[in-house]
Amino acid sequence: MEDLQSALAARGLTVSTLPEKGRCLVTTRDFSSGDVIISQEPYASVPNNSPVSSRCDGCFASSNLKKCSACQVVWYCGSTCQKSEWKLHRLECQVLLGLDNDKRKSITPSIRLMVKLYLRRKLQGDQAIPATATDNYSLVEALVSHMSDIDEKQLVLYAQMANLVNLILQWPDINIKEIAENFSKLACNAHTICDSELKPLGTGLYPVVSIINHSCLPNSVLVFEEKMAVVRAVEPIPKGTEVLISYIETAGSTATRQKALKEQYLFTCTCSRCIKGLKEDIQENAILEGYRCKNDMCKGFLLRDSDNKAFICQQCGHVRDKEEIRKIASEVKSLSDKASISLSSGNYLEASSMYKTIEQLQMKLSHSLSVNLMRTRETLLKILMELKDWRGALHYCRLTITVYQRVYPAIHPLLGLQYYTCGKLEWLLEETENAIESLTKAIDILRITHGTNTPFIKELLLKLEEARAEAAYKTR
Repeated sequence: MEDLQSALAARGLTVSTLPEKGRCLVTTRDFSSGDVIISQEPYASVPNNSPVSSRCDGCFASSNLKKCSACQVVWYCGSTCQKSEWKLHRLECQVLLGLDNDKRKSITPSIRLMVKLYLRRKLQGDQAIPATATDNYSLVEALVSHMSDIDEKQLVLYAQMANLVNLILQWPDINIKEIAENFSKLACNAHTICDSELKPLGTGLYPVVSIINHSCLPNSVLVFEEKMAVVRAVEPIPKGTEVLISYIETAGSTATRQKALKEQYLFTCTCSRCIKGLKEDIQENAILEGYRCKNDMCKGFLLRDSDNKAFICQQCGHVRDKEEIRKIASEVKSLSDKASISLSSGNYLEASSMYKTIEQLQMKLSHSLSVNLMRTRETLLKILMELKDWRGALHYCRLTITVYQRVYPAIHPLLGLQYYTCGKLEWLLEETENAIESLTKAIDILRITHGTNTPFIKELLLKLEEARAEAAYKTR
């Protein structure tokens, strides 16, 4: 712990303990918006490989891949990644070759992640690879497992997974109970590794980053540069302040966020946003996830009546029958299931038609700022991009931005990325001035969340320069 504190002190940080939270990361100097607070390579990581999609184990790239000729499980994009991973993969390859082909091919990313975690511990213990103050197994041991909060069904699953890891490694002194506890630690502490546009690529365990606690109104954001986790300040953070990130999608009511945190991370959030939401924000929660007034001229929100038979608009007093709402909601659910099947099978035209019908039903049911309506429009945006219907995609992109501005803070990567998408579509459609405005808004956000020197931001800045040059040429 002393070695970790010394390493963190050089970065303007310290680990403290709060009675209601446990360990937390606190600043010992001021940080400005966009500053890197901490960065860390994963202790162990795996790409989200599947029978139809594979990624390089070294950098998570998806092109120019070649499979390991021995184990036939792991992929690499070239010799550089293969060499960087060789000490670890040499051991993994040996244990994988001890399995028959069917078992080897059926190993899930979660099992591989645990196997790699133990192999890395062995390599550090044998001094084959270095251990440092911020990269050692004792940091994994210090992570919270919440084993006492897990139900029996989940405990049995972890025990089964631990036995499978034991079967793969076949080490005589391995502790199966410890493996099961580590699976619980992964569930609470591992992070989804995403690309610059927040598309998931894999999973990694970052023991120091995992010390950072959650807030639904965070002062920092976690992004990834290849596999490296980077935490940046999204607002000025004074000395002596706890560093906070969000563990979950924060667009939604307080009840929805609390439920997600309790199910996945086994704690109840007491951040300022949640406390306010539980006590005061009935209107906001009703708008985001409730029902709209049937009067098209009214922008009010509905609450149940005292008999629980109808909903009453809190603005105009209009009553909406509960059965009518149930029927529309049931129709939306049924059609959504069918649309999801069409989308997953790549039938974009059929899926587009279905989701547009769902949108119309939700517009009858939900407020214009509804999160569910926003999700449908996000799906339509992606479908229309696949269909190269740029005009239709732009329409839905603009509709979602209106809601993003309501449900996310002003500096949030998802809002910045949506402005980026909007700008690219406007440029394609030769709306150059609009494109410049959207791309500028994207850069104002993403330079803080993603930094200014990453390839992604450099590409975005280049697009903005090209758009400005095109606009200047048109005005000659």
